[in-house]
Amino acid sequence: MTATETGSRNIAMLDRFHAAMNSGDPHLVARAIDEFVAPDVDFRAPVPMGATGAEALKRVWEALLRAFPDIHVTVEETVTEGDRVVSRNTVTGTHLGPYRDLPPTGRTVTYGEIFIFRVVDGRITEIRGVVDVLTQLRQLGALPSPDAS
Repeated sequence: MTATETGSRNIAMLDRFHAAMNSGDPHLVARAIDEFVAPDVDFRAPVPMGATGAEALKRVWEALLRAFPDIHVTVEETVTEGDRVVSRNTVTGTHLGPYRDLPPTGRTVTYGEIFIFRVVDGRITEIRGVVDVLTQLRQLGALPSPDAS
């Protein structure tokens, strides 16, 4: 398989993965994680987890879906090189459940994130993420905005 074919296959797999994440269905999300993510995935992102591997990713999504039941990840751009896929995303959602010790605010959030995935034999084995948590927390009212006096 050529590098282009591998990159296209990996992007198609991530598209299916993101579609499950955008379903809002916790059971579908958990099944997608089981299907597309290696059980011992090396997952590193700025989120509290209390677990490792695919279990950590499931806990993150449980928390996100509880807090933002309408969460939606829009993939803005993907880049592939070898076994890596980089995904630059915009995330939106309405804060309707507890999140990071914040009671529901009803506010809508829009923030960016970038994830680097390593894909081996059709499964995600590494995830590195950078999430704009500062913007997210400002939109939720947990931190002052930079223009606040």
